[in-house]
Amino acid sequence: MNLVERQQQFLKEAQQHFHAKKESRTNKLFGVSNSAKVVSGGVQIGVANLNSAKDDAEAFIIATVMKFPPEDEVYFAVLIRKDRDKFLTRLAEMKKLGAAAKAGVATEEADADTEEEVDEAGKPFKYSNRNNLVPIYLDANGLLWMRNSGFWNSLDFDRGPFGPAAEPDEIVVALYPPTASARRSLLAREFIGWLGSLVGSQKIHELQVWTDTATLSSAMRRMPTSIPVADIETAVKALGGHYPNGEIRRLHAALNFLSHKHFVILSGLSGTGKTQLALKYARAVHGLTSNTADDPLIFECPVRPEWTDPTGLTGYFDVLTNRYVVPTFLEAVLVATAHRESPVFVILDEMNLARVEYYLSDVLSCMETGGHLHLHSNSVPLEGTTGASIRAELPLPANLFIIGTINIDETTNPVSDKVLDRASVIDMSSVDVPGFLASLEARFPEIKDARAASEAKLTEIHGLMQQNGLGFGYRLIEEFVRYHAFDSEHLKSPSSDVTDQLLVQKVLVKLRGAERQRTLLAGLDKVCEGLPLAQAFVRKLLADLDDFGSFQAMR
Repeated sequence: MNLVERQQQFLKEAQQHFHAKKESRTNKLFGVSNSAKVVSGGVQIGVANLNSAKDDAEAFIIATVMKFPPEDEVYFAVLIRKDRDKFLTRLAEMKKLGAAAKAGVATEEADADTEEEVDEAGKPFKYSNRNNLVPIYLDANGLLWMRNSGFWNSLDFDRGPFGPAAEPDEIVVALYPPTASARRSLLAREFIGWLGSLVGSQKIHELQVWTDTATLSSAMRRMPTSIPVADIETAVKALGGHYPNGEIRRLHAALNFLSHKHFVILSGLSGTGKTQLALKYARAVHGLTSNTADDPLIFECPVRPEWTDPTGLTGYFDVLTNRYVVPTFLEAVLVATAHRESPVFVILDEMNLARVEYYLSDVLSCMETGGHLHLHSNSVPLEGTTGASIRAELPLPANLFIIGTINIDETTNPVSDKVLDRASVIDMSSVDVPGFLASLEARFPEIKDARAASEAKLTEIHGLMQQNGLGFGYRLIEEFVRYHAFDSEHLKSPSSDVTDQLLVQKVLVKLRGAERQRTLLAGLDKVCEGLPLAQAFVRKLLADLDDFGSFQAMR
């Protein structure tokens, strides 16, 4: 779709939204020289040709565009209906002032020009007796101001003499290029929010003008079952994933063995790559070869400890803004509903920080019964905060894939049978230290020496701790080695001293237990010989065990 076609389609949608009649006047300000730009205290909507504006116009529509790097365009149209008379009065007054100035007759307003109303040469602007060049401004109070000759670079002055100002009835916006997720560049989204702050958020409405299927590659329009699992494993490995125990195959099977339900929970130690497995699997399915490439079909949803009901996932109606708040999970449902041929992944990270059966109850019920998510009780759709229309009920799409991650420790809640019965649970507690370090070095050869300095001790200590349920994950291992590499390059400390420090800072702080862990501490005491800081740390824990019958490193 070329630029002219986009403009025409936006105008058509805007006029339909405004219920514009034939006697309405529409001005298109899409050109490079007359498009919108931000000025101090507001925005210049553009430069309109209003020379032929008629008194019998039912309303005025000013349509323009604001461009943001690298390629985003925010189209917006301003409706002036209620204050059309003020708008026409100002146009007529400018012509009158221009005619008077041309005849050499001084006017009260001409004498009132402020310092902001001079050109680069310092000369006051003069009004024109025509309205073929009218810059239109929207100020911080939500009012429209005009001059028919010259420009204001700032609205931070008394504009009273240059009225009357007109109040816009409504502004509609549309974003291009469209995206599947209704998320886009921060600047474009912030500009729309800023427009709402000028005129009031209730006057801003987002139109879904363009379909977004063109933004999805062919690889994003295929289901996981159509892809050989070996290809997915290869893609995950290329993305830096190290899962030697068949986790990728198990995740693939658990997500896809039912056609109507795709719900998997990844469980295990912190740092074993649960979230990364979910992300890399989704990227592999979508045909992406980079961990940083934008994927509009992946939604990360961190669970918050205070969630006690479904609103954190499915949203709620905000009476202050008169809109339906659309959280990340509901946005994923909307995108999956709009793109039935594409797999949409939502990742519930740290999902047992809150009681899962509380906030996930509605979703679990839909999974079980094939029913609908009940969002609100209005008979007509509500406007959502993402611009989409939110119906009262919404089915859970069959192309929505939900992957949750849970840690089992003292900071989390137990997961009830109600949840476990509806999910496939994959344990990821098994950690392959040598294999992971080999994989890491293959991708980052610069850590070769750091790996050599730390692998043996890490492997030995991990083996002891894992036997007692206190193992550690790949995140810790990678940070341990990268710390070694950093010290070697910048601090030049002896490698044994670095290992000694890191064991205390990163590994041994995880230790806790009672009498049955005495053999663990004894083994660690032996392994830490020659490492004074680490050995002293372990012996203190042994002393605590003797004195109190238990020990905890971070007491």
